[in-house]
Amino acid sequence: MAGKRKSGSTPTNVRRSSRSVSGRSVSVKAARPASQYKLLALDLDGTLLNHAGAASDADVEAVHKLRAQGVKVTILTGRLYSGTREAAELLGIDGPVGCADGSHIVNVKNDKTLLHHGIRGRAADRLRASLERNDLVAFLFAEDAIVHDERGADYLPFVRTWSTDLRYAHRITEHALWDSDDGMTAVVALGKEANIGRIVADIQRDASESMQVAMFPFRRDTEHWGMVARASGGTKGTALAWVSSHYGIDISETVCVGDWLNDLPMMTCAGRSFAMGQAPSEVKLAATDVLETTIDAGGAIAEAIGRAFGTKL
Repeated sequence: MAGKRKSGSTPTNVRRSSRSVSGRSVSVKAARPASQYKLLALDLDGTLLNHAGAASDADVEAVHKLRAQGVKVTILTGRLYSGTREAAELLGIDGPVGCADGSHIVNVKNDKTLLHHGIRGRAADRLRASLERNDLVAFLFAEDAIVHDERGADYLPFVRTWSTDLRYAHRITEHALWDSDDGMTAVVALGKEANIGRIVADIQRDASESMQVAMFPFRRDTEHWGMVARASGGTKGTALAWVSSHYGIDISETVCVGDWLNDLPMMTCAGRSFAMGQAPSEVKLAATDVLETTIDAGGAIAEAIGRAFGTKL
């Protein structure tokens, strides 16, 4: 799920130096000794999982060896929990994972919600009104499920990557989730670029303090665009801070690996961050390290673990 870049805080005990990337000078964090990192946070799609949704054997083996040494491992992903659980079990994770780009943190051991940022109240009312004005196909993300109506049926292959728990509603803008106390984890809308642009402008004008929003093309032609809105306060950076605090680990003792713009918040606050080989330039510039390996080749997580935690793995 694409996200807006959000600056993270710099731990006071992490030194920064300067390096040049593509002719630009950027500030990077000086790496700690390998033995001082205590937590690894992984993105899923494009990082651990390839385009077919599979992880390489080398990466899975490296994660299991790392966990055997006492290093904590978590997942921070744009997916909802039902789309995350299988990967967590594959890696042997039984603690908290961050879903919906940090809006929902769940304990894999008992499937219990630990933290949830939901769109609710006046923000939900304004969003619903804008959806109706702009006549968009919409999906409601409710912690672990995606709710859709008949208009969204043709787009289910697109949203299925976020969650496998799909639920039908007669009319999406009349669903009870709009008035629920917990609110919605996210709302995704699809339509023409001009219509998507108008709803994004509505949110930025009327509800920027309570919601964060991003728009993105979801098909190669320029006619089809998408928008994702989430409650303010949750990013992969805040989720990384929450999980590290949960384990009693300083955020400067964390390592993260990601490939896309929604990974920027965790990259700006992790002690050491790795960008996948195929990541866009903005992500590579934000990371302390750039991996040689791409998702197509497999083994990028193993490469990051070897570089951050020591070659003995």
